[in-house]
Amino acid sequence: MDIKVLGSGCANCRNTIALIQQVAQDKGATITLDKVEALRDIVGYGVMATPGVVIDGRVVHAGGVPSRSKVEGWFAG
Repeated sequence: MDIKVLGSGCANCRNTIALIQQVAQDKGATITLDKVEALRDIVGYGVMATPGVVIDGRVVHAGGVPSRSKVEGWFAG
C-alpha cells in the first residue's frame, strides 16, 4: 500500500503520519509512507486543505487529522 501525506509539515501533518504508522503497525500492514510538502504537488491532487492522505493514487482524506477509526478502515479492505 502506497500512502502519501500531503501537507506543509504542520503539527496536524505530523500527527497524521504518526497515526497512520501506528495503525499500520498494529494491523501488521506493509506500507510505503511518503510526505509531500510541495504546494504544487499538493494542489495537483486537488487537495485544498491539509493534511491530505492519498492511498495508491486516490485521495481518501483532506483537511484535518483523520480519526483512528477512519484510518483503521483504510487497512480493513
